[in-house]
Amino acid sequence: MFDTKPIVSAMASIVLMRTITNELIPREVLSIFQSALHHVSRHFSAQFTIVIEEFQGMARNLVFEAAQIYLGTKAAVSVERVRVNKLEDHKNLSFNIDRNEEVSDNFEGISVKWKLICIEVDSSRIRHYDNDSSPVSEIRSYELTFHKKHKNKIFDSYLPYVMDIAKNIKQGDMAIKIHSNDYGCWSREPPKFNHPMSFNTLAIDEELHREIVDDLDKFVRAREFYRRTGKAWKRGYLLYGPPGTGKSSLIAAMANYLNYDVYDLDLTAVGDNRRLRELILGMSNRSILVIEDIDCTINLQNREDEEVVNNEHNNKVTLSGLLNAVDGLWSCCKEEHIIVFTTNHKERLDPALLRPGRMDKQIHLSYCNFSAFKQLATNYLCITEHELYEKIEVLLGEVKITPAEIAEELTKDADATECLQDLIKFLQAKKMIMVERIKRVKKISKKNIIIKNISKQRRD
Repeated sequence: MFDTKPIVSAMASIVLMRTITNELIPREVLSIFQSALHHVSRHFSAQFTIVIEEFQGMARNLVFEAAQIYLGTKAAVSVERVRVNKLEDHKNLSFNIDRNEEVSDNFEGISVKWKLICIEVDSSRIRHYDNDSSPVSEIRSYELTFHKKHKNKIFDSYLPYVMDIAKNIKQGDMAIKIHSNDYGCWSREPPKFNHPMSFNTLAIDEELHREIVDDLDKFVRAREFYRRTGKAWKRGYLLYGPPGTGKSSLIAAMANYLNYDVYDLDLTAVGDNRRLRELILGMSNRSILVIEDIDCTINLQNREDEEVVNNEHNNKVTLSGLLNAVDGLWSCCKEEHIIVFTTNHKERLDPALLRPGRMDKQIHLSYCNFSAFKQLATNYLCITEHELYEKIEVLLGEVKITPAEIAEELTKDADATECLQDLIKFLQAKKMIMVERIKRVKKISKKNIIIKNISKQRRD
């Protein structure tokens, strides 16, 4: 039988010593002694702990928020209890570690440990961190513990790394919104941008597809380049070509690829240049400003004529006002902006609008070629090859037809073969119309030449 007398005796001795200590040593002296003992233990300890509280005063601590997002990626695989939630504006489920759970991480060979600390507070300490939030009934903080020799590395590299990862996760998880302007401001509750178009389904030339995607990838990685060269982090695109060639579809694919909000700017609803500038300043970072049909939405006066317009107190958006808003000093107040203008008639645009730095990339979306057709056939008919493709490829080289017209034909029949046969008939009919038109033009030209020759003979 186990003898418990030594244990009971030791516990009694400890209680007795504590009682004697409390009675004989003043509380102030005991407190100083305990503090000194704690200081000595910390001095010889190899561990260092960073405390990251949820609030900085009444404001939410961005480091805490970043840690919460970052640790959510680790929680599902490294702890036994997780909290899961999904917000309406988010695409995916999010995971958070539960109170007092620990998560281990490794950064460039450095082992660190995170722990969520939750302390309940009484009603007198309950607070709100914004007007719409529920009361906070506990104080939360993260403790980040690691070997003290890595302190500089953690401060200089690891914490910025956590912030960057959390930023990318947050931006990638947010549902895309499409904003419109009315009464001089952006919509307060923009709807979700649910356009399904992506670069995997966009029907454009393969080479142009690769060129655009490479350009977008280069842009989002170029933050340091823009800072080093002293340029605002933005990029302008001009999409031009006949109606139905996919300009709006390309914008949708760009937004979905980058996960950028879309700001669809209606210039006819903008009162003047000042309001235009305020609208652009009201855009979020990582967004696309779209101005469609720039040549015909409003009558942008030439810069030489604007002085007359201003003298008449006609408060309208001018060309110089538009240029200053998208490319002037105010353009550097936001980051990672893409500006897209579309037009069916590039030749109508003022050259000042097209210069490099404003429209960095001009993309001509022309009539449907064979590679674009194959993508459309994949989208609508779920096929990648067919015996009729060769005939269609020849006809597409002879006929000018837009992707929109092709798409319309591909929706008329569920059977792929019958659908392609009907498309061939449609292309042949278009070819005949084109041939007849060329004949008429030649006939008219020949007639005009004859008339000119007769007139010349009469004069002679």
